[in-house]
Amino acid sequence: MLRTITLGSCVSVQGIFVKDMPDGRIAVKVDDTVYAGKPVSRKN
Repeated sequence: MLRTITLGSCVSVQGIFVKDMPDGRIAVKVDDTVYAGKPVSRKN
């Protein structure tokens, strides 16, 4: 599943969901790199 996270205040990363972290962040994979950050909430 494709997910978007924020790193810092203005950098967003979109990649394949890897896992949920205990502190509320999620990890996504882009090519060979795994990034962890706060998930972007979905708009309804």
